[in-house]
Amino acid sequence: MKRDRKEEIVQQVAEKISRSQGIYLTEFQGLSVAKMAELRREFRKVGVEYRVVKNTLIKKALRDQEGADKLDAGLKSTTAVAFGYDDPIAPAKVIRKFSKTNEQLKFKLASIDGVVYGADRLPQLSEMLSKVENIGRTAGLINGVVSSVPMVVNAVARGLVSVIDQIAKQKK
Repeated sequence: MKRDRKEEIVQQVAEKISRSQGIYLTEFQGLSVAKMAELRREFRKVGVEYRVVKNTLIKKALRDQEGADKLDAGLKSTTAVAFGYDDPIAPAKVIRKFSKTNEQLKFKLASIDGVVYGADRLPQLSEMLSKVENIGRTAGLINGVVSSVPMVVNAVARGLVSVIDQIAKQKK
């Protein structure tokens, strides 16, 4: 590969890293072309980009990123990078599900908001709620609180009326 092409790839990867909320490094050695295409389709369904990149080019792209040295341990053997733009947890869910039936796919490391997670953390990452699920739960909680306010106000008002009524009866 010519130097110009390498520099172009480094710039592209650096741009993708800067836009990503979650970066996942995987090893894919032994996956057939058909399985790799299937994996990419699964990633695309959840808005994740999956790209095979040489380790040296990833290192150069990471050079200006904070905590990049922590990802060096994952840059061995064949490496593909999953870029989670909208949801940093989506790649973990796809990797875990796909690797259950395709043991050639191996999770190496992930970086989410500057925190690096090792291969042993994939189960915990994949079980976390996605951004959409978190928004839904929060909206549900807020809706529950808001809808219960009138009931609380009514109960307090009834209690207050009852107390005033009891005081009025005592004064008679």
